[in-house]
Amino acid sequence: MSVSDAPQDTPTVPDRYGRAARWLHWVIAVFVACLIPLGLAMVARGAATNFDGLTDRLYSAHKLLGFVVLWLMILRVVVRLRRGAPPPLATLTPLERVASQVVHVVLYVLLLVVPLLGWAGVSAFPALNVFGLFDLPAILPADQAIAAVILGAHKLLALGLGLVALAHVAAALRHRFLKRDGVMRRMWPPD
Repeated sequence: MSVSDAPQDTPTVPDRYGRAARWLHWVIAVFVACLIPLGLAMVARGAATNFDGLTDRLYSAHKLLGFVVLWLMILRVVVRLRRGAPPPLATLTPLERVASQVVHVVLYVLLLVVPLLGWAGVSAFPALNVFGLFDLPAILPADQAIAAVILGAHKLLALGLGLVALAHVAAALRHRFLKRDGVMRRMWPPD
């Protein structure tokens, strides 16, 4: 049998996201699951206590985690651009394909915009100190009126992010337990 007669190895398309994409997905998901309730609690506590020491630590934790999410999302975008994503499963309906693409784009945008707005807001406030250990770099000059607008948008978009994330989780659970089509396996579990 000559080389030209030998069966050709065709590259297989991976049906799962790569290890880095899966790891980043789950770390960011855990951070966001902490950041949204933490943000709501710290604001409520700040209003109730006139900003005591615990409230300051809650704000510091929120700023630090949000800043980390921003950089992890930048890394996630780089990984996605370099490695791509597996193709949609054949079991997805046309509506599910469109909904999936829209939800993923909205999640990526919000996961970049929300932390950027938070950073811009604390820059304009200014409230850049984290745990009394260091200051985040300022990206805007101090202007509390602008800070109020930016932080208001940050809060609204963060709540929107939470709702879109819940829809994403609901869709993943639907695929796992009702359709049983392997969609959730593509991102779960990280190894």
